[in-house]
Amino acid sequence: MSELTDRGKSFRTAIAGFIEARREAKLKGKEEEGDAAAKYDYGTWLADAARRVAQIQAVTHVLKATHPDARGSSLHVPPSTLPQHADIGSHVLGDDFAEDVVGNAAALDVFKFLKLEVDGRRLLDWMQAGDEDLRTALHSDADTATVWMQAFSGLVRSDTAPTSHGAAKQLYWLAYGTANEDKAYHLLQPLFSSSLAHAVHAEIQEARFGDSNKAARQAFRAKEAHEAPYRDYRNLVVRKLGGTKPQNVSQLNSERGGVNYLLASLPPQWDAEQPRKLLNLDSAMERLNWLPAVRDTVKQLADFLLSDPPSTEPTRSKRLALAKELGAQLAIYAAETQARFNPGWTRDATCILPLHQQIWLDPERVELEPRTEPELAAEDEVFVAAWEFGDWPDQVAADFANWLNARLRAAGLVGVGDVEYRHWAHQAIVDAQWPVPVQRHAPKRARA
Repeated sequence: MSELTDRGKSFRTAIAGFIEARREAKLKGKEEEGDAAAKYDYGTWLADAARRVAQIQAVTHVLKATHPDARGSSLHVPPSTLPQHADIGSHVLGDDFAEDVVGNAAALDVFKFLKLEVDGRRLLDWMQAGDEDLRTALHSDADTATVWMQAFSGLVRSDTAPTSHGAAKQLYWLAYGTANEDKAYHLLQPLFSSSLAHAVHAEIQEARFGDSNKAARQAFRAKEAHEAPYRDYRNLVVRKLGGTKPQNVSQLNSERGGVNYLLASLPPQWDAEQPRKLLNLDSAMERLNWLPAVRDTVKQLADFLLSDPPSTEPTRSKRLALAKELGAQLAIYAAETQARFNPGWTRDATCILPLHQQIWLDPERVELEPRTEPELAAEDEVFVAAWEFGDWPDQVAADFANWLNARLRAAGLVGVGDVEYRHWAHQAIVDAQWPVPVQRHAPKRARA
């Protein structure tokens, strides 16, 4: 019997600790009967694990993720061995990838054992390398230890003759010749890349729930500077694999609770389509509350005023700051609308916005040639005349003030009226180019 080196003792301690943890988990709260406890003797457990490892297989591509009744081959293909190309695929994982395991779910504890790390590498890696210190730590008999190491190393293996199954996805691919030749086709079987799915799942989970991205998201919503970028994955769909028994698909699928994210695969929403959102509307202010920054600021203002703050300078300063923020958002709303939509979009027959709001959101319409139809040409003349008269910014400011009063009343502030109306109208930022003056002569009274 070879004496254990210090490194061998590290292997022995790690393995014994793992087996003891398994024993405690299985026998917790139960009387340790002889047969049950004996299963967790060091040598006994390792011999059983070396036998059961043949029931599972390390893979990167899982067949049962395609169909639970498929009985063909799953594959172990290291990403670094795949052709490198520009498209996203398993090859981008390189050497940093998670191996999955398929097979008898009752033997998955063997995989957890082989993932145990000593000196920065898994036991599986040391066994595949034939490490002598690990060999002596496994068993005093070198031949027995060698057999066990070979058995454990067999976790990563490939079928000598991979097979498909009727329940697997298959497609005929025209490889050469003409489409009417049966021999011209290759039968392809796309396989679910579990390693890639696990990497995607980890990235999305970090973006949704990770502390660093959470801080960046909060800074984004508060419009504050932050040192890190903010990541967001929208319109996700969750595909559950394995139902109530995700472990029947694979180990990694079980770790994800069967959750596999599908990224949105949607046609782009072209900006040219967006004017529809402002058509058939009596007021563009109805869309202001769609903007997250506006919605959040209105809530902050309402909550602050509902707290009945004292009539002090700090109170007035905070109220003014929030009102100015909303006024700035009004200008942003107009600028984004003008940038997205082609000049003249308000000529649409279904645009029923008030004339002053049409001028505010579509000012470049004044530079377009009048339409040829007499009735439409008259509408264009009225538009230009109203723009030149120049009272439309004040009317927009009045609309904004009435809208904000209505939002505050809806939040529970029943006492807002003319005083607040004049204050909000004064803070509205409505850009008007020369020669149009910004009068700020909004009607003196708010609409009820």
